[in-house]
Amino acid sequence: MWVNGTLSLTALVYVRGWLRIRSLLPEVIPIWRLAAFLAGLLSLWIAIGSPLEAFDDVSLAVHMVQHLLLMAVAPPLILLGAPSLPFLRGLPRWIVRGGVGPVLRSAPVKWLGHFLTNPAICWLVATVALVGWHVPAAFEFALRSDGWHDVEHICFLTTSLLFWWPAIQPFPSGTTWPRWSIPLYLFLGTLPGGALGAFLTFCDRVLYPSYATAPRIFGVSALEDQVIAGALMWVFGTFVNTVPAIMITLRLLAPQNEASLRAESPHSSHSLPVYPQA
Repeated sequence: MWVNGTLSLTALVYVRGWLRIRSLLPEVIPIWRLAAFLAGLLSLWIAIGSPLEAFDDVSLAVHMVQHLLLMAVAPPLILLGAPSLPFLRGLPRWIVRGGVGPVLRSAPVKWLGHFLTNPAICWLVATVALVGWHVPAAFEFALRSDGWHDVEHICFLTTSLLFWWPAIQPFPSGTTWPRWSIPLYLFLGTLPGGALGAFLTFCDRVLYPSYATAPRIFGVSALEDQVIAGALMWVFGTFVNTVPAIMITLRLLAPQNEASLRAESPHSSHSLPVYPQA
């Protein structure tokens, strides 16, 4: 129940702020960003608020779908929604002026935000969370405790928001590293999940005892279920990181190609257009 209430309230605040911004500056946050943010919230609901959650303790593959939604689907969609401005405009003014605003403008919070959005830190915390929670002891502990299971999911979501931050750079955040380094960053991001997924896929024993004794309601053995989970992490995780890496690379190459064409033309003296960052 709290999941539905929290996600509904979050959507309400965002939409309220988006409509206010839209009425004043229609081009600042276009409608596709609204759609992306709401799709991100829908992904969160599917992962932790839908009937899917009822099967995560009997199927590792289902559990892996949850984790992929929390790590690879919801975070980039939420950040593509550029949520900071809509939230600040959607919250009551007394909350923004009396609490949120002064906190966000404080020097310690600015320093912390700058530190946490450093790509090296983003990659490190996301990798530690991914690998750490999939260690059998930690994974089993979370399966047997609802509270720690929630902590695991929150950890995946927050660290994945950090991981995707340098790649998407949600408005109005600034650039921390050169844009050309982001495709390499995304490629490095595929390595932990790819290695873990490959290990789950080719391992010849069931790593998590809870699934070895769980009822087989989907008609596959525990080891087959583990193979499916590993393949999902390996293939889907690689795909999700590779696509934006290619898109960013093409965007970076486009101005260079145009510059080359202009340089070859003796009659061209116009300045190049500015390509907005993702």
